[in-house]
Amino acid sequence: MQSITSERNDAVMPRARRWKWWSILRVVALSIVVVLVVFLLTPVGRYLARAGWEEAKILSGRRLIAELVSDSTIDAGVRRKLELVLAARQFAAESLALDAGESFTMFTQLRRDTLLLLLSAARRDALVPHTWWFPIVGRVPYKGYFDFEAAREAAAELEAEGYDTYLRPASAFSTLGWFNDPLLSTTLRQDSLSLANTVIHEITHNEFYAAGQAVFNESFASFVGARGAAWLFRTRGDTGAAELVDARWEDDKILARFWRDLYAELDSAFRAHPDDRDARLAMRDTIYERARERLRGEIVPKLRTIGPSYADRVVLDNAALLARRVYMTDLDVYDAVLARERGNVLAAVDRIIGLAKGREGEPFEALRQWVADRDRKIDSTSSR
Repeated sequence: MQSITSERNDAVMPRARRWKWWSILRVVALSIVVVLVVFLLTPVGRYLARAGWEEAKILSGRRLIAELVSDSTIDAGVRRKLELVLAARQFAAESLALDAGESFTMFTQLRRDTLLLLLSAARRDALVPHTWWFPIVGRVPYKGYFDFEAAREAAAELEAEGYDTYLRPASAFSTLGWFNDPLLSTTLRQDSLSLANTVIHEITHNEFYAAGQAVFNESFASFVGARGAAWLFRTRGDTGAAELVDARWEDDKILARFWRDLYAELDSAFRAHPDDRDARLAMRDTIYERARERLRGEIVPKLRTIGPSYADRVVLDNAALLARRVYMTDLDVYDAVLARERGNVLAAVDRIIGLAKGREGEPFEALRQWVADRDRKIDSTSSR
């Protein structure tokens, strides 16, 4: 009896183990399906699904830029721009030591003139941005919409809740090196100077992107894009283009100081009336009126690459102010690092990334502290 029972158990056990593993696999598969369904039912899930679909369409329409450059049937002006993109990409990788990966080796022709709409929002009575959370990158003060109607609806909903909103088109974006970001037809419309700047700017995000530090990330990429593009054109012997890139950067710094001062003035006014919303709103309107007059009479006359109509057409509200600050905060501190690295852009980029990594959560303060320490050492050495 014992031998018969043993034989029966030996026969049953393999089937039992197979059933057990099959059950586990079914549970795992069902769990994955449930997670995906729940994920897609959330706003973030639906948004990321749409973004993933749009990214898939962009990637599926790619063509090698190197092949397009060699195609004589393509307009000569377009081919020159494509050649510049490859040159800027190579320069970013070799001269600036940025992680270019496979970014900007491909080109995608879009079926529309605008890639996406970028939405920013802020409280009307306080300099408090509305933020959105996304996996990996953390909280950011803007949200891109491929669905333009959804963008307008989101803006209307926020305005109904008492927010200022700032909706504007964007021609390029970075997936931070997760995908082979192609050059898009929307970006190719830019002039050559802006095109080179954009390529280097976006590749900078591949190299370094601090989670939850959108303002630092974008301002830093603006610095690398501008200084890198000027350096690129100088190596190509095009000093005129390099000087124009530098002039645009100087204008950006002038405007960055203006936005900084306007921010400080508004912040002080709001803090002076913490319990009186009506007073804050009234002061805000007065401050913005004065700011526009200052733009007309003091700031715009200093700008070399921006026309006088800028003062009248630029949007002035809390959402627009904070959106500009994302890309134009403390631009002078990056140049301060560059100056102390003797004008060596590569050394400055390495220094800035190292300082930001060494002081997570306070990258601007890390840069300011390093500049101050450097100056103290110089003063101490010169006084001996």
